[in-house]
Amino acid sequence: MSMAKKIKVNIFDDMKEALRDAGAYERGEAVNLRVTRIPSRPKEISPREIRRIRQALKASQPLFAAYLNVSTNAVRSWEQGTRRPRQAALKLLMIAKKDPKALLVA
Repeated sequence: MSMAKKIKVNIFDDMKEALRDAGAYERGEAVNLRVTRIPSRPKEISPREIRRIRQALKASQPLFAAYLNVSTNAVRSWEQGTRRPRQAALKLLMIAKKDPKALLVA
């Protein structure tokens, strides 16, 4: 039983120290922590902007669909505004918006 009590105390101390480190990090103090920043979700993109991205690549809808690994119908629907790209496709579209040729090398 004393073993279980000792483990609880160690876990509590570890958690207390972690909370102290997190507080110091939030205050901007130097702390030896591994921090992973997750980028925010991509914003919605208009049908017109999707068409501009495709045209910047001088690609037809079927070719653009192949670049994004989606169906031609999906690209057509996005450009007509009847459907919106989902998160993974939206992320690829945002990358292509910043650097259209990035889709050609991936």
